[in-house]
Amino acid sequence: MNSFHSPESLARPNGFVHAVRSTARTTVLVSGQVAYDTSGAVVGVGDLAAQTEQVYANVGKALEAAGASMRDLVKTTLYVVGLDPDKARIIRAARAPFLDAERPPASTMVGVSSLARPELLLEVEAVAMLD
Repeated sequence: MNSFHSPESLARPNGFVHAVRSTARTTVLVSGQVAYDTSGAVVGVGDLAAQTEQVYANVGKALEAAGASMRDLVKTTLYVVGLDPDKARIIRAARAPFLDAERPPASTMVGVSSLARPELLLEVEAVAMLD
């Protein structure tokens, strides 16, 4: 249903694939998730790794509510406040336990100046495909 591709003719990706092909019939679109706990409090103020873990846990909960799982994830878009190479490394390490290393989603990481609240460091949108 979903096949994941990183051709040797492109640079080797780190924690994502270059393309995903899907023949699935059901699409799940997840709104941007941030590091809120169930009460709406920000988790990990000032700690990008902690916020990344909370964000990906929230993505998983949203997918589950729609009948999908992290294994069905085909695309993510990450919005990172003040993105730089060190922040990218922190995010990749913190999200790794949530993603299947053999089937990571296609992904785009974008640097932004701010998010909805000043304490938030990361927001992630997600797309899953399943039958």
